[in-house]
Amino acid sequence: MLLKTKKNFFLCDKNKEQDTVKLASVWENIDFFSCPSDYNFHLHTNCSDGQLTPESIVEQGLSIGLKGFAITDHHSVKGYYRAKNWLKEKYNLNSNVILPHLWTGIEITSELNGTNVHILGYGFNPEADILHKYFTGEQPNGKDALAKNVIRNLHEAGGLVVLAHPARYRRSALELIPEAMELGIDGVETYYAYSNPHPWQPSENQTMMVKKIAEKYNLYTTCGTDTHGNNILVRL
Repeated sequence: MLLKTKKNFFLCDKNKEQDTVKLASVWENIDFFSCPSDYNFHLHTNCSDGQLTPESIVEQGLSIGLKGFAITDHHSVKGYYRAKNWLKEKYNLNSNVILPHLWTGIEITSELNGTNVHILGYGFNPEADILHKYFTGEQPNGKDALAKNVIRNLHEAGGLVVLAHPARYRRSALELIPEAMELGIDGVETYYAYSNPHPWQPSENQTMMVKKIAEKYNLYTTCGTDTHGNNILVRL
């Protein structure tokens, strides 16, 4: 199956589990209310700097009826594998449980024209050799940390690439998003709660700004709580 994306290139659905065609179609319909109850594409576990175990994230997701999610630990896919195994071992034979779709995810600290940014990768092949240097638990250095190389490597591994929380950096999203777009970014984390409200909801001003830029450059818009605490419904 082939799908022409907003970026005018083709993605091939070679792996049902890491179906980037399905992922792109989900992102086409993400809105202000999609996260945290339906989709959550920014979650951290205790495999990096989060408090929840991957198994706990799965259980919380099931309890709220989550449709799809990705664990985006910093420089690690260990949490993804544990969540995947938990879903398979505990629920694979239970036809009464509707399981959320789990995509691979990672958050990589990168350098974009002199600014440290976080780049999110999704739906990539976690066994791709080209990505192993980003699975060390430590942020990359030198050429491996350059945003253009991070983006290219994630693409070569079959993934889609998103600029995380673009209004959190020392330079404006108005500058950073176009620069990331020139390097081949696929989307931007548009619906994000910058002030960590309870209950979680996207920050209106930043969301409107980022969404407008995404529309201008034909980029996907994503959402996520950026959970680091013990509840996937909030950030901390």
